[in-house]
Amino acid sequence: MGAKGRGSANATAAVAAMVVLLVLVQCGVTSAATTYTVGGTGGWTFNVVGWPKGKRFRAGDTLVFKYNSAFHNLVPVNKAAYDSCSAPASSKVLQSGNDQVKLRKGTSYFICSFPGHCQGGMKIAVTAT
Repeated sequence: MGAKGRGSANATAAVAAMVVLLVLVQCGVTSAATTYTVGGTGGWTFNVVGWPKGKRFRAGDTLVFKYNSAFHNLVPVNKAAYDSCSAPASSKVLQSGNDQVKLRKGTSYFICSFPGHCQGGMKIAVTAT
């Protein structure tokens, strides 16, 4: 009789282990990084300032900025530069037309530094948790 009890305990432990494994796998699936194309099908262009609204970004997600590099660029900036639409001289200017930026936790700011573009709504602030 004692052997039957141990087998039952082993079966219970096996089922518990499977449940834990399934939960871990599910968590891995739901926390996978997401890739977003900024501006959707229109890409990185004027009036994208509201594009992040309603989206939930996480650290590790990737933003893809698609644009015509003859007419636009992408400059990651701080809040002051974002608010003033003025990229500091030391800013790194991205201009491939297909730039990818991995988000870190916190708020990231991006502008186009071509004259008048940022003022025309070609800027976004994205907060990742």
